[in-house]
Amino acid sequence: MNRFRIVIIVLACLTACGEKLIEQPENLIPKDKMVLILRDMALINAAKGANLGILKDNAVEPTRYVFEKYGIDSAQFVVSDRYYASLPVEYEAIYTEVEASLDATRIELEEEKKITDSLKLLESKRTRETVLDSLKPSSIVGKDSLP
Repeated sequence: MNRFRIVIIVLACLTACGEKLIEQPENLIPKDKMVLILRDMALINAAKGANLGILKDNAVEPTRYVFEKYGIDSAQFVVSDRYYASLPVEYEAIYTEVEASLDATRIELEEEKKITDSLKLLESKRTRETVLDSLKPSSIVGKDSLP
């Protein structure tokens, strides 16, 4: 009898998880666009943490900027986010894509930084060699004329 109750409870939970808690809104933001929006919001929030002064100096309100960029408003975003949150598997898939996109961007930026750093190092070596070459006795003016 006790096992039967457990099985019933588990089945009830599984069936409840499959139900749609919220109906799909008319102005639902498509998943691929939602990924881009959430990605940009994550980047801007990181920028806010690092360079809030720059954003304020340039009168940039990060959230409004993202909404304008994608042609949505805050109400549409909230309704879409709430709808996707009511579908845990889809919501997790969206955030997995956001994370993958952010990781790809991070890797790309790290590669660019390595290239930039190596170019700076190469330029620094060239500058140092030029300075050292100019200090060699052979580069002193009139050395050949000395007896």
